[in-house]
Amino acid sequence: MPDINDDDRPCCPYCGAVMKKWSVPGDSTWEEEFHWVCFNDECEYYVNGWEWMMNKYQQEASYRCRMSPRDFHPKPLPVWSPSAHRNHIIDDEEDE
Repeated sequence: MPDINDDDRPCCPYCGAVMKKWSVPGDSTWEEEFHWVCFNDECEYYVNGWEWMMNKYQQEASYRCRMSPRDFHPKPLPVWSPSAHRNHIIDDEEDE
């Protein structure tokens, strides 16, 4: 189980940032209505992913850390730009 902050939001296991509640797209195969996602653009998992994806697959892409509220196991959420998937953030308490 990852670290949980005072508001019961998990913290990213790679950078410690509080993860954001993210609405699962309607056409996905995930059963949950939301996942937790790290949107910290300085997270080492995200930052290093750009180079790894280019070296391994010759793709300009990366991934962000995602956790299902069901099991809290960190998994990748593929991204093609820094703004990818931000439109699915449900609540963004840090920016309010």
